[in-house]
Amino acid sequence: MNFIAFESEQKLRGGFYTDPAITSFLVKWIKVSKPRSLLEPSCGDGAFLDAIEKQCIPSLKQIIACELSEEAAEKASGRTKLSVRVLNTDFLRWYLFRAQNDDGFDAVVGNPPFIRYQYLPDEQQLLAEKIFAQLGLPFTKHTNAWVPFVLASIRLLRPGGRIAMVIPSEIFHIPHAQSLRRYLAEQCSRILILDPEKIWFNDTLQGTVLLLAEKKRTLSEKGKGVAIIPVTNRQTLSTDPEDYFQNAVYTNGVTIEGKWMPVFLSLGERELLSQLKARDDIKKFSEIASVDVGIVTGANNFFLVPDSTVEEFALHRWAHPMFGRSDHVQGLVYSEKDHTANKDTGLPANFLWFQEEKIEELPMNVRKYLGIGLSQKLHTRFKCRTRKVWYKVPSVYSAPIAMLKRAHHYPRLVLNSADAYTTDTAYRIRPLGIKPEAFVLAFVNSLTCLTAEMEGRHYGGGVLELVPSEIERLLVPVIKAPIAELTAADRRFRSAKDDSEFLRMQDFLILGRIGLTKADQETLYNAWVKLRNRRHRIPSVEDTEPSVEAR
Repeated sequence: MNFIAFESEQKLRGGFYTDPAITSFLVKWIKVSKPRSLLEPSCGDGAFLDAIEKQCIPSLKQIIACELSEEAAEKASGRTKLSVRVLNTDFLRWYLFRAQNDDGFDAVVGNPPFIRYQYLPDEQQLLAEKIFAQLGLPFTKHTNAWVPFVLASIRLLRPGGRIAMVIPSEIFHIPHAQSLRRYLAEQCSRILILDPEKIWFNDTLQGTVLLLAEKKRTLSEKGKGVAIIPVTNRQTLSTDPEDYFQNAVYTNGVTIEGKWMPVFLSLGERELLSQLKARDDIKKFSEIASVDVGIVTGANNFFLVPDSTVEEFALHRWAHPMFGRSDHVQGLVYSEKDHTANKDTGLPANFLWFQEEKIEELPMNVRKYLGIGLSQKLHTRFKCRTRKVWYKVPSVYSAPIAMLKRAHHYPRLVLNSADAYTTDTAYRIRPLGIKPEAFVLAFVNSLTCLTAEMEGRHYGGGVLELVPSEIERLLVPVIKAPIAELTAADRRFRSAKDDSEFLRMQDFLILGRIGLTKADQETLYNAWVKLRNRRHRIPSVEDTEPSVEAR
């Protein structure tokens, strides 16, 4: 976890100022609609105002800009000769007052602050919650600051107005943006998103996209939906954005009701997925297994220890086998042999489970070790202090299958033949009516991996993460297989040159077993590669301009 005290002032403020090429591109698109009034809800030091002045928009009669930082607001005011009102105020608060009036704006441009929910002051969280309530949208406290900024901006747009913004690429998949996705689809006639393959903001790992949307003229107007155009390089910014907006192929209907990851797929890929969902030998994860979080210790460095610590404090009676990180698990099976190897290399493979209610019941060697925890003030940590006894970890049980919460290439299940415990960096999986070894074997295939890319989420570093509700929606082939077949697959996984090589072998064995043709297997594999490469920011085509089509 990142603590607020360790974060930069820039990150806490969410201000990453915008490249002139980006501001010029977005303002050029806004200019086409001949706006009379324009709003910049988070103007920083005036990058967008500078672009507006250089573009020279004759129709523009009113410009209002908001900026929370007094210093930045002063810079913005002095940077332009435009007749602009720069308000040194919190945009969310100003919006709640302004929204009572009927007046709106013909255009909105900007780069809203990217501030994670845990860094938002209580006052701003409350303002965000009020905006969601006013718009009749579900609110979650995990909401990043940029989401209410965009919601409020759309609300302030007049019918037919245009919004052009730089926003995080998590718009496609993050759960806390679902209300925004829904609101955009309801309110806008067309939503175009330009998706750069590379990071455009060097000061952050945060992926960003360019949002260009036009508000419906009436709510009864049928929207065309969403189009996503991959951008391979910055040359795109020197072209006419209106050409992209008018010629893009938009996707509507059920495809954009939830996460927008399906928009990246071709029509043929989406149709194949729809057909496979209807098959009896392909199930949702929730139909064949339950998933629960691993053990929450509240202080992993204290409760997860190597053999040397067990020996030093004579903690053998309280030490239990444990794994929870990717470097603990090299294959599809976690065996006694794997556990011994982890212990021999000095990994923290022991979980210390103290079940005694009173510290007086424990021998002096254990009290000495617990004293170290007290000196580190572990008993004051949230997870520890909410327990009746701070060192007694609850919900301790093992499961026959584990799954790491995060994955670089694709998720995999692990048969827990060592009956080890897992931390909350892994999930505990219990199969329902299917053999554990068959479930683990069948899980790695291009169909399941593709649905993991579509259901999961990722952040700046490109690591795929899945939470239980997302895991439950994964599609998994149902097969029968003996333990010997999983053992052989485990050996292949450990010896494969790369994860993609193993996945192709699995497609032949698993998807071929349930009757998928080689062509269908190839379609699923290529669709997975497309989404995986996007997550890893691997360019699809170097130094070429993207075609104007939805993916």
